[in-house]
Amino acid sequence: MTKQQQRDYASVHGTFSLEIPSFFNFGTDVVDRWAQDPERQALIAVDAHGRERRYSYHDISQASNRVAAMLRALGVTQGDRVLIMLPRIPEWQIVVVACLKLGAVAVPCVTMLTAHDLEYRITHSGASAVVTTAGHTHKFDNISVAVRIAVGDAPTGWTPLSAADDLDDHIAAATVAAEDPAVIYYTSGSTGMPKGVTHASRALYAWRTSAEYWLSLDDGDVMWCTADTGWSKAGTSILFGPWSRGATVLFYDGPFDPVTRLDLLERYRVNVFCAAATEFRQLVHADAGARDLDALRLSVSAGESVNPEIVVQWRNQTGSPLLDGYGQSETLMTVVNYPFLRVKPGSMGKPLPGVVMGVRTADGVGVTGALTGELVLKAPNPQLMLGYWNDPDRTDASFEIHEGTRWFRTGDLVSLDEDGYLTFEGRKDDVINSSGYRIGPQEVENALVEHSAVAEAAVVGVPDDLRGEIVKAFIVLRAGYKTSSNLVADLQRHTREHTAPYKYPRAIEFINELPKTATGKIRRNALRARFSPD
Repeated sequence: MTKQQQRDYASVHGTFSLEIPSFFNFGTDVVDRWAQDPERQALIAVDAHGRERRYSYHDISQASNRVAAMLRALGVTQGDRVLIMLPRIPEWQIVVVACLKLGAVAVPCVTMLTAHDLEYRITHSGASAVVTTAGHTHKFDNISVAVRIAVGDAPTGWTPLSAADDLDDHIAAATVAAEDPAVIYYTSGSTGMPKGVTHASRALYAWRTSAEYWLSLDDGDVMWCTADTGWSKAGTSILFGPWSRGATVLFYDGPFDPVTRLDLLERYRVNVFCAAATEFRQLVHADAGARDLDALRLSVSAGESVNPEIVVQWRNQTGSPLLDGYGQSETLMTVVNYPFLRVKPGSMGKPLPGVVMGVRTADGVGVTGALTGELVLKAPNPQLMLGYWNDPDRTDASFEIHEGTRWFRTGDLVSLDEDGYLTFEGRKDDVINSSGYRIGPQEVENALVEHSAVAEAAVVGVPDDLRGEIVKAFIVLRAGYKTSSNLVADLQRHTREHTAPYKYPRAIEFINELPKTATGKIRRNALRARFSPD
């Protein structure tokens, strides 16, 4: 039996202790520490054409020092926010680590964001610098930001990242306190614009827990997580988690193709594979052929529930167990299925060591027994966010005190069984989860009502076999406009141009009137009830 299989949940959870240091700089305390072994491999980057770049921890250490020196020379100082919009290329890890070494706050973003999305994030976070590829620089043409750095052929007004190549690779890194902000992830809510979830340096330290107990990573392991670089999942399963364990990360910059995914798993002898449920739904129907996937010890998924039949099919196809897990941008992974624990089909598992989850019911908060209600996390916890950037009211509203204990409210509904397993039942809010992307309905509604034909719009998530959910829009037209397939296509095009393309409504229904409460709020539950897959 492996070390993981020999563990016992009760003893692991009961004896677990994580001592958070008073000061922690991920760049120096993790990357530079592993860099003392010049042979330890940190990263294998592969593009869509199969071209490969390999980096040791020593390479990452030196490269991030040079980029940190350039950022400092351009005026970036400790505490400054740096928006990083890069695809799955090694410059992403290098720039993030460089920011952390300076004590600057990284703001990772997906590359599909529009100019409108970026202007909001830069203004809201007060970012003083941006790093992106040359092909995306045009999105910032009308946005005010002091420092502009481009990967590739930098246009006028932009500094090429390659300019750092000639700089000193020895810098004086910042002293970062455990409670200092380190990273901001923007995540959609059911109302208003995206929230800036702010995590402290202590969280970057604490996220090693899921890398050990869920991913079961050790020295020499190769980890591949397909998450987008703007997702918090990329932080825990591409950067902070695997590198805290000294593992090697595979990074693939290319389109999704099931056969290519399987080819890469075989070619690079991947030990731990992490992907969204949407991907696994397609991978199980790909022909695995005679591939040698013996190295694949474990597969995991988070962000959306994996259907139990997919779990069975994946194991039959690859020999690898597929373990579901649960987390939020505010908390990262908190409930998981363990390699050493019996899996209950459909359940997201049990809390991580060091994490106490409860279920909020009409009678209060319970942590044992059969319960159904809202999932809550006991605070304080080092994995938990500092708060929402520049939004203390929203931060305060996400916590409640029950019998002297402070709990973070996740907004997700769960059931807890007598054995301590938690199962996701739904959401209290209206956030749409499509292929792992969290989509706030109001963002899409705001884009739709800017179209000249739209009087009112409401957006909900409806079930989809492939994506989990898709965005469906209900439209009330202005006088003089008539429904047509051409109008549907134009509304979809308009939405893709005014917000990130993954948010556009794949289904549109025209109605005469939106259902609303007495106070004028849209009753999205009533709209969801209208949907019939038939």
